[in-house]
Amino acid sequence: MADNDELQHHDDLDSHVREVQHLLARHKLVEDLVHRQEMPKHELVESLVHKQHIQELTHKLDSLHSADVAHILEALPVDERLFVWDLVKAERDGEILLEVSDAVRESLIESMDPDSLRAAAEQLDADELADLAPDLPQAVMEAVYQGLDQEEREQLRAAMSYPDDSVGALMDFEMVTVREDVTLEVVLRYLRRFEELPDHTDQLFVVDRDEHLRGVLPLDRLLINDPETVVGSIMLTDTLTLEPADEAETAAQAFERYDLVSAPVVDYHRKLVGRVTVATVVDFIREETENELLSQAGLKEGEDIFAPVWDSVKNRWAWLAVNLVTAFFASRVIGAFEGSIEKLVALAALMPIVAGIGGNSGNQTITMIVRGIAMGQVQDDALTRLIKKEMGVALVNGIVWGGLLGVLSWVLYGSGKLGAVMTAAMTLNLLLAALVGVLAPMIRNRLGQDPAVGSSVIITAVTDSGGFFIFLGLATIFLM
Repeated sequence: MADNDELQHHDDLDSHVREVQHLLARHKLVEDLVHRQEMPKHELVESLVHKQHIQELTHKLDSLHSADVAHILEALPVDERLFVWDLVKAERDGEILLEVSDAVRESLIESMDPDSLRAAAEQLDADELADLAPDLPQAVMEAVYQGLDQEEREQLRAAMSYPDDSVGALMDFEMVTVREDVTLEVVLRYLRRFEELPDHTDQLFVVDRDEHLRGVLPLDRLLINDPETVVGSIMLTDTLTLEPADEAETAAQAFERYDLVSAPVVDYHRKLVGRVTVATVVDFIREETENELLSQAGLKEGEDIFAPVWDSVKNRWAWLAVNLVTAFFASRVIGAFEGSIEKLVALAALMPIVAGIGGNSGNQTITMIVRGIAMGQVQDDALTRLIKKEMGVALVNGIVWGGLLGVLSWVLYGSGKLGAVMTAAMTLNLLLAALVGVLAPMIRNRLGQDPAVGSSVIITAVTDSGGFFIFLGLATIFLM
């Protein structure tokens, strides 16, 4: 991994990407020119030019943090990505594979031979290996497993036994434990034996001889108290603990609420089994946010933007098919009122407004409900209250904005009845959008499904078809 003093431009990822792309473009251009030239010792010149550019690229990659290299790989087309990947030092492969997105990781793993994959996996800790294991070939994973010692095997089995959305999947096993009957001087001497402390160590975990958690010793207490003080007299016993089966979202909320850096993970007997750090929680929150955005668009998983056409098609086709069905249904709703539209052409110009505003309003409601569910603010018994509240908001918006559109329609088309129909249709469609916007995610959540999946597709289908039906139906009754 790059040293800290080499992370001068860590915050400027775009400049790193542009620089690597520039080096790649120059490398390709010069090699093409040299290849076309007829000159003495042509192969020697071509080899020297190639080595020069490779050295520049390698030096650039070596100076970057693994996360920055991962970002660069994600921003490159597949052929350039694989070229750069071959230049990365082998001892950094494992770290970078953990940093890249799932889709890009698959393309990198496919390009690696089993020996290289095994070497990359062997560099990782048990909790990191558990994250990478689902993407590795079974033969590689078995070979890596056989190379672990007994403790690492048990840790790996434990990490892989928990669901992805649980605390057990987030925890790591690197932590510092001390006994409560020793002095701070003994603890300090113990810490000096470490080459480096585990990342995000803000507290030491105090355990008994059977590894049961007794409390925590924050580093600030360790440093400011007298070295002869006994750990048990200053440790904190009233501290937040997590269990492996707890939901990861619950842990994320606790870290946010209490500004935690790390938290102990204990089993049912209060035996210390691991810890969760803020870095892992931040990664989880980022991934959940990305997945939620993709789910709202009907995408199943993160997609490599440079992926082959067929891979992207497979990821997107399902909800496009649903959209096609709903769009066809909406068109049949319009077709049922062709006679009304022929007699009053203004209906064709106004009906998309009713549907569009309803869709926007419904998406606002769904976004608020999904966020509330994710934050643990929405319980099942809140359904009735949420429906009343959102429909109240929709009613006010319908009267205000529907009334404004009604007046504009009256002015533009000289028909007070058309204006009244516009106001009524807008209000009714906003009420429909509010109802579906609450019910759709709440019902999916009760069924144990992701409340965000396809939500925008559902609300668009309902507000389009419902908006057309309400507006054209009212127009047929009162204007024809």
